[in-house]
Amino acid sequence: MRYVVLDTETTGLEVRQGHRIIEIGCIEVAGRQVTNKHFHEYVNPQRAVDEGAFQVHGISDEMLADKPVFSAIAERFLNFVRGSTLIIHNAAFDIGFLDGELDRLNLGKMADHVDGVIDSLTMAREMFPGKRNNLDALCDRLGVNNSHRQFHGALLDSQILAEVYLAMTRGQDSLVIDLSAGQGGATDATIELASLQLPEPEPGADELALHARYVQALDKEVKGACIWTTLTTTPLAVNDAA
Repeated sequence: MRYVVLDTETTGLEVRQGHRIIEIGCIEVAGRQVTNKHFHEYVNPQRAVDEGAFQVHGISDEMLADKPVFSAIAERFLNFVRGSTLIIHNAAFDIGFLDGELDRLNLGKMADHVDGVIDSLTMAREMFPGKRNNLDALCDRLGVNNSHRQFHGALLDSQILAEVYLAMTRGQDSLVIDLSAGQGGATDATIELASLQLPEPEPGADELALHARYVQALDKEVKGACIWTTLTTTPLAVNDAA
């Protein structure tokens, strides 16, 4: 399955008040790896950016004056996301704005072009009930570095969200497959990964450093030594990862 992590920036909060998209950023994720394929465009909304929105993303009317309108980038955008499953934080907001743009061009809705949408905010609320679950809070909780994030930007936020989503789903240890059997509907089959002969590549120095930082974050979360630290037999390059 092909995933596309998507984020938008807009002129304001309410599509029903005529607010428009001014930036789209998309990152492809395949095989639980962020690929080098991405889509990024600034868009001339043909209206002013609200001051409150500008304070969030820092994108001014002057910056957008020479950018293409949405109709000029719509085909390339749809070609990039077509057939994928989208991963979006607070998906209703972005999908609402994208549907509004497509409707103006008689191009249907996003549901007509993609296989589905995963709302990472809904996932986070289920995993961490009662806690703050915006992107910054999840970065702190999951050990994802967002120190370079001064403003909200669609491509930057997509890159961060891709790391957050992979961290949130890292604990999967089996593959659940939906089997559409023609007699009696769909059933679930579970394949235990332990039963498969999978390759075991040796991690590189960068991967070991990332792992060490992640384990440090786990230790901090539990205010002590997490079970991984207790059971591991491989020394971690903690000092190198700091």
